Parts: sequence; structure tokens; C-alpha cells
Amino acid sequence: MTLVIAVMFLSKKIIEQNLPNLNSFKLPLMKNNIMSKLSRKEFIYQIPKAELHLHIEGSFEPELMFEIAKRNELKIRFKSVEEVKEAYKFNNLQEFLDIYYEGAGVLIHENDFYDMTWAYLEKIHAENVLHTEIFFDPQTHTERGIAFETVFNGVYNALQDGEEKLGISFEIIMCFLRHLDEASAFKTLESALPFKDQIIGVGLDSGELGNPPSKFKNVFAKAIEEGFLTVAHAGEEGPAEYVWEALDLLNVTRIDHGNRSLEDSKLVERLAEEQMPLTLCPLSNLKLCVIKDMKDYPLLDMMFKNLMCTINSDDPAYFGGYLSANYLAVAEALDLDNEIIYQLAKNSFEASYLSDEEKDAMIQKVDDFYLENQ
Repeated sequence: MTLVIAVMFLSKKIIEQNLPNLNSFKLPLMKNNIMSKLSRKEFIYQIPKAELHLHIEGSFEPELMFEIAKRNELKIRFKSVEEVKEAYKFNNLQEFLDIYYEGAGVLIHENDFYDMTWAYLEKIHAENVLHTEIFFDPQTHTERGIAFETVFNGVYNALQDGEEKLGISFEIIMCFLRHLDEASAFKTLESALPFKDQIIGVGLDSGELGNPPSKFKNVFAKAIEEGFLTVAHAGEEGPAEYVWEALDLLNVTRIDHGNRSLEDSKLVERLAEEQMPLTLCPLSNLKLCVIKDMKDYPLLDMMFKNLMCTINSDDPAYFGGYLSANYLAVAEALDLDNEIIYQLAKNSFEASYLSDEEKDAMIQKVDDFYLENQ
């Protein structure tokens, strides 16, 4: 995408501040500047879109957590759903992870993982999410004695049913927990090999600070040798250097988060030149104090620098909203118009692991929706 095309989708305020000679520029798909028939919220919830950064364990709602704990005859330290939600006030990533792993502890049987995944699919189906590429964290479960196949089969079977019954296509990405050692990651990779036809890639998540991508360069090299694509969380709390490492040592095809890339102008130039997708998570960044106010979210700055930005929900049960809520939060804070929302929805498919033919078909649906609502 050229700089001019990228600028097309920025707000009038940004254009007026930075490119005054383009004030008269007209978007090719606009219909005489007629206002959208839909409200901003309706436009966001109804536009076709994909999700590329979703931890399935992070979609585990408190109500379902209590239901499964009761079903499995397990006691949890919280006495009510309200008490759980009250605990969802985090000062940093680690405070969130402590509760995240505790909640995941009630997941034992294949149907537990199925129910969790199906609940997520029902929510995104109501928001016209047509494709999802989910993360799952096998070590969160294998470390406490749950078999890899129990976790995977529950998640995969729900996704298959979601594709058949709800029309939501999917890919699965297996993440290594970066606070554990590389030997544990190698063991997890070995467990995944029988399922590699169903797992498209490997990723890196959990506590970022002090756990740089370089710590896992050998296991990522092996994963690539086995045919997996690679992604990694980088530049959320960790420095821009972690993004460099993810690119150069892990050979990633997407950067998850990547906010702090803006601190390094050479890195920004590279990301723009390569059109490396960034899977941004606004409500997550706000909830974990990566930003203090949604009005400070760097989305427009990133888009103005021609970065390939996508919007995602990360861990929606913990951070206050699924995919459309993330779009809406940043759209309201930054006063985004429908052209920017439209571009972000297109980016979500362009940055996905769908085939080129599938991407074209999905993007056509986005184009059609946009034209119909102008």
C-alpha cells in the first residue's frame, strides 16, 4: 500500500494537520459524502471482519468458569461472579496472568475446552466475525497434568462445529509460554506434531519482560522446519528490540501488539516496507496500563506511518469486550470515521492466513457492505 492510499483512510483532522494539499481528496468508494445509514456502533458490529489475536483461554467468562468448576467438583477461591469481576483490575501484565492461569485451572475434560470455545464462537457470530485465528496455550494445561490432545480436541471440535453451523472459518496457533524455558517449548512442539495439519502456526505469549524472543530462537527454527508459520507477542511491555528479535530470530509473519515499535524509526520503516501485520488490542492495552487513556492509543500514528494495523480483542473476558467492542472503544476515543473502520476490517482479512482466493472473497464482502452503507 502506498503512502497516499494509507492516508486515504485517516481522519480529516490528521489529513488537515499533515497533508493540507490533500484536503480535497475523495475516496473512490464514497457516494457523494452521504452519511452512513448506520450509526457508528451499528456499522462496526455489522461490518464483516476477522480476528487474529485471541487467546481462547482469555475468552473464559466468569459465569462459565463457575459452571465448569461445579461440574468438575472443584473449588475456586472466588465466591461469586461479581467477586471474580472485581478482581479484574490489573496494574500490569503479570497481575492479569496470575488470575488468567487460576481461571484456566478448572478446565480438565475435553468438553470443558469445547464449551469455552463454543461460547466464544457464539459471541463473535453475533458480531459478524467471519474468520478467527485463535491462540491456545497447551503448557497452561499440560503443566498441571492435562493431556495435550484433551486440550486440542476440545478446542478443535468446537471450531469445526462453528465453521459448519455458524459459518466462521478458523485457524489455530499454538503458543509457547515465554516465562518457561525453551526445553519445555520443545516438549510442547513435539506433542503438537501429530496435529500439525490442524495447527497452522506457533506463537509466543505470557510475561514479556525479561523473556526476549531470542530465548526461543531454536524451538522456532525447529517449528519452521516442521512447516509451522510463526508469530510472537513483542513490543507490548517489552522494548522495540524485542520486535527486532521476533523479526530476525523467529522469522515471524505477524507481530502481536507491537506498540513500542514506534520508539524506533528504523523499525517503523521496516515494518511499513514489509507491510508486517500488527495485531493490536486496544482494550487490553488500556486494562493492562500499556496506555493510560484510549485517547492516547497510537492507531492513527501507526496508520499515518503506513503500518498494517488490525484490531483484536486479546483476552475479552478479562479486558471488557470482544472484537467489536475494541473497534468501538478506539473509534469513539479517536473519532474514527467509517473509512478507517472499513480499512481496518479489510486489513483483518489481508493479514490473515487465509488463501489469496479466500482473502479476495472476504474482502469483497467488506467492500459490498461498505458500498451498501454509504
